[in-house]
Amino acid sequence: MQSAPIINAFKRVLGESNIAVGQRQTEHYRKGWRSGEGEALAVLFPHTLMQYWEALKVCVEYNCIIIMQAAKTGLTEGSTPSGEDYDRPVVVINTLAMDDIVLLNKGKQVLSFPGATLFKLEKVLKPLGRAPHSVIGSSCLGASIVGGVANNSGGALVKRGPAYTELSLFAHVDQNGELTLVNHLGIDLGETPEEIIGNLSSGNFPTTLPTTEKKASASDYVHIVRDVNADTPSRFNADPTRLYEASGCAGKIAVFAVRLDTFEVPTKEQTFYIGTNDAAVLTRIRREILSQFDNVPEVGEYLHREMFDIADIYGKDTILSVQRLGTDSLPKMFALKGRVDGVLNKLPLLPPYFSDRVMQFGSKFFPDQIPQSLRTFRNKYEHHLILKMSDGGIEEAKALLSKLFTQEQLDGGYIECSDEEAAKAFLLRFAAAGAAVRYQTLHHKQVGDILALDIALRRNDEFWVEKLPAHIAMHVEKPLYYGHFFCHVFHQDYILKKGSDAKKVKADMLALLDSRGAKYPAEHNVGHLYEAEDTLQQFYRELDPTNTFNPGIGKMEKHKRNCSCCV
Repeated sequence: MQSAPIINAFKRVLGESNIAVGQRQTEHYRKGWRSGEGEALAVLFPHTLMQYWEALKVCVEYNCIIIMQAAKTGLTEGSTPSGEDYDRPVVVINTLAMDDIVLLNKGKQVLSFPGATLFKLEKVLKPLGRAPHSVIGSSCLGASIVGGVANNSGGALVKRGPAYTELSLFAHVDQNGELTLVNHLGIDLGETPEEIIGNLSSGNFPTTLPTTEKKASASDYVHIVRDVNADTPSRFNADPTRLYEASGCAGKIAVFAVRLDTFEVPTKEQTFYIGTNDAAVLTRIRREILSQFDNVPEVGEYLHREMFDIADIYGKDTILSVQRLGTDSLPKMFALKGRVDGVLNKLPLLPPYFSDRVMQFGSKFFPDQIPQSLRTFRNKYEHHLILKMSDGGIEEAKALLSKLFTQEQLDGGYIECSDEEAAKAFLLRFAAAGAAVRYQTLHHKQVGDILALDIALRRNDEFWVEKLPAHIAMHVEKPLYYGHFFCHVFHQDYILKKGSDAKKVKADMLALLDSRGAKYPAEHNVGHLYEAEDTLQQFYRELDPTNTFNPGIGKMEKHKRNCSCCV
């Protein structure tokens, strides 16, 4: 198919300035944050919901593959093209410009457009004393609200589980190949797509709404995570109970808006930094808090000492950026870095990953960002837990920690963090994922690939510290462990030795996880790195019967379905 008619159609709908074509202009949007890339005919940047709808119509008319994309902070290649073996032209639609947030029911709920970020939502809700449905690590990188919902991201908040809603407005391509707009927001916006989109865009709808039986959050999650004797994970990406239209869709539909619950901000919060050399101590803390406390933690993040070190050194520029610039500017900075890298990587006289080298070198001239108290704990202890309690849970935590470390004199200790210590501890933890990538990038001559897994262990698993068998350990240069401890969701990054076969190591690793009853991926969708479970594949096929959106994810087929050539 000639590309010119398609591009011209996009120009009529969006204007020339909102379209990127060509290898160089589209490079950043065709590459995953960690890995993965592919070809694309064009990248589109609609600025209004009507432009978005019209662009989708052009894609369907010209039989294009549609890949939805927002902040592109995912870790599994799920929001970028993958390879060059698609059977149709690939079009990426970036939604970040459509970032409106509407307060509903006096802020008890919100209506989010597809490009709105978690950070923006936090700022909108702060004056109301409310908090978002979830706070995830990538919020520091500008992750979108809809992206979290689409990927079943659970993030750091212990009480709330994955971002989940049954109230959404979305477009999909039905089994007959027709583009259809579905309004399940529980808000009367009209009948035709033009009416619905027009009323939504202009705010022509009531912001005080009656209650509905449809969920706008994972309201039952706190009861699930408290069951520490269950032999299944508390949350994972393919959980059938969390797959509903936009929730868990992984870009198999085009989401226009989602409706979500918000939550009261606690009156008081206190962060405890806990260190130990005995993993059983943290196991006991987790089990006693979840099963015996009246108050569940707000956050409980785990960090192994080796990951502490990597984040400290190779995540320093991220920490500095968040502190000095805030997270508003980070998505634009990452996009700019992508475009700069695209140019610099083609210059033969410059070393590879030049911008990363510059940022890493520059960070050395700034003062140490880690408080001495945390650094002392790093030197003393292998295992670190950042525990945030609120209101009545603060005194419960103080009593337990005092009993364990003062009365029983178990191995370890804790700090009642100041505001600065707490902020720095969480920034260190959230810089961890990017730091692992930076380390591998800058040492690519000495080490092999990075194998990044996010896994959900069984709730009753007391032996959560991994001991790699010899046939896997022999290929691992650095194992890096961090994660959401109380949910038993762990991020495990393995820097492989030079020359090791990453695909073979991954297969062996996944077999090991299967034997432990773990689920994977836990919260980043299957992307192009994991095979989707049968229930998840069925869900994707129901959402997208023609395989128009994001084909190939979950190791599924890339070709068009339900068309004359394949029936």
